[in-house]
Formats: sequence, C-alpha cells, structure tokens
Amino acid sequence: MTDGSLSITDAAVKQFTKQYLDSVGCEIEVGDNLWQVIIPNTATTELASGTLSLATSEDAIENEDTIHLHPESGFFQELLAEACDRCPVGKFDIESKDTEIEIPVWLQRSDVSVAKVHFTPYYDRTAVVFLFKISIETVSEYEKEILRPVAVDIRSGDELPKLEGSFLRLTSIDGGTPTTDSIEVGEQKAEAVLEKAQNYVEQRIQPELDEVHEEASRAADAEIEEYRRMQQQHLEELEEEQEKLSRKIEELGDDIDTGDQEERVAALKERKQLNSEHEEIADEIADVRERRDQGFPVKQREIRERHALNVDITSITATEVAYERGEVEFELLNQGNTKRLILGYGNGVGVTDEVVCSLCNRGFDEQRLVHSIQPNLQCDDCSN
Repeated sequence: MTDGSLSITDAAVKQFTKQYLDSVGCEIEVGDNLWQVIIPNTATTELASGTLSLATSEDAIENEDTIHLHPESGFFQELLAEACDRCPVGKFDIESKDTEIEIPVWLQRSDVSVAKVHFTPYYDRTAVVFLFKISIETVSEYEKEILRPVAVDIRSGDELPKLEGSFLRLTSIDGGTPTTDSIEVGEQKAEAVLEKAQNYVEQRIQPELDEVHEEASRAADAEIEEYRRMQQQHLEELEEEQEKLSRKIEELGDDIDTGDQEERVAALKERKQLNSEHEEIADEIADVRERRDQGFPVKQREIRERHALNVDITSITATEVAYERGEVEFELLNQGNTKRLILGYGNGVGVTDEVVCSLCNRGFDEQRLVHSIQPNLQCDDCSN
C-alpha cells in the first residue's frame, strides 16, 4: 500500500496461507470458498498431520470442524508466527531494474507533461524495514490485530514510507523473497533504529488507538449509566421496603398497647425482629446513597479497567534493504515551454527533495499542484 500501512485483509490472508502451506509441503485443493488441505508427515511444519477444511467465507462453513480462515483466526495467527520464527531477519536489494521511476503526484495530476525522466544513481544507502504486529484489545470485548511495516534509513534515522510500499510490493506473493542472511547493522545501531521505528509506528497508529479508545469509553459510559440506573432502582425498592417495615412496626405498637399478655409478648418479639431488619435496610440505604453521591467510584474504576486499552507492539521481522540514491531529471512540457528539473531521488523511495512554488514558497503536494513552469514552477493558487 502506498501509505506504508498494511491491514491484514482477507485477500492477504488467503494469499499468505496458500503460499506458506505450499512452501512447507502441504497439498491444497482450492475451491471457490472452501479449501481442502492435506498435511503429510513429511511437511516441514508444526501443524499436526492430517486433513483440514478451510472456509474462506463464513457461508462456506460446513460443520464445527471447518476452520474459518480470516485475519483474526487462530489458524492464520499460528501460520504467521511459525513463518516469522523461520525467517525473522533477512536482506533485500532494490535495484533500478526492479522499480519504475516514480513521478511525484504534484506533477502526475497537474497540467504539466513529463516528456522524459532519467535516474542517475550515485551511491548506495541502507534501511531496515521492520514488520510490526500490533494487537489492540480491551479486557472485556474488543480485539484487533494489524501489521504495519516501517522503514528507517540507517544513516539519517528518517522514516521512508515510500520504501515500505516498494518493499511490500516487491516481496509480495508474486515478487521476490528476502535472503535469510543475517543483517549487517551493528547491535547498537540496530537497537537505535528499532527504537525510532517503534516511535514512528506508535505515532501512525495513534489515530486508530484514539478511535478504539473512544469506542471503549462509550461502552464504559453506557455500562456505568446502566449500573447507576439499577442502583437507583434498588434504592427505591429498599426505601419502599423500609416504609412497609415502618408501618408494620407502628401497627405492632398498637397491638402491644391493646393486646393481652400473650399478644404483647408475641408483638414485642416480632417488633424486635422488624426493628433489626429496619436497621439493616437503613444501613444499606445509607451505603447506596453515599456511593451514589460519590459517583460509585469503586464500580466506575472496575468498569473502566475492564474497558481500558491494552496495546502490544511487537517487531516480528527485520529486513535490511539496500537501495540507490542519486538524482532524477524530469523534462517538463507546458504550454509550449520546456524545463529541466533535477531533484534528489532514492530508488524505491521517490523524490527526496521538497519542491516549493517560486511565488508563495509553499511546498507542492497532492493538493497543491504545478500549474506553470515559466519562468519557474508556480502552483495553481498563484497562477489563477
């Protein structure tokens, strides 16, 4: 994906599962929505030998033994963990022949034509692409797992989102495979780069975390409100019961005053029992009222803890990526005028220089396109 983020989609799950099962020696009969898998004793996997039915659609589940293959399924997570254990580190080279020269979006979408483009590599650079598995869950109900690649340049420490997209594309099912050689980045440098990558991925997922947190907070608020309602109802029932006991105690007082000896003794005994029950209810009413006036702090804390987010970010693979840096030359055409534009460029990374409008000095991007190239580059806003 061009934004460098990879959510585990159903399509990606199916592609990965088929490729991995094939690679470890399993036999797969692929149907429209139902796969039959034979795992022989000779298969190089920790999966138990035998046969499996994998449903790629919930509608295709035939019985309780059929495994529904989807991003959150235990079977897929088991395969993913096994695959990562096999090749947690590797190397990969991105060469000029592997990628087309990327034309910046502010040129692609503009009225300016690119007549020619040429990339001249000057030197090699190294980055590390980490693949992070991010688990987001609350104790009570919500769970989500996503994969996010993060590429970091070894020398500068800068994140390289476009390199992530190039790496994912080149190492996809139809692309290449990183070698299993150990990466050559020193331990101290690798730890520093990993720390930067973790910071970058935390920043990227923060909006998603905020959204999940809002959902969890709303669920907690709803549960707290329901608890308040139930406690208020309980309080009203207690007050009603207390009122009934008060009336009975009062009636027994009349019996004590007017009854004979035996009736008075029985009434006194019953009144003592009712007074005891009255005191218990009065204490419970006082307790509920006090907790209500304080906002039920203990229950609130218990509910909020159950809906609190638990985020686990784990680097499951690290791939050292070598790529070329140099200059790219664009020959631009617009309204009969031509112009040469030379910019810093990385193979698989894209243009590395910021290009600004010659009039307003604001950078070009997908919203601010080039409108004119004479005498220098001008944006839409300044040319209209």
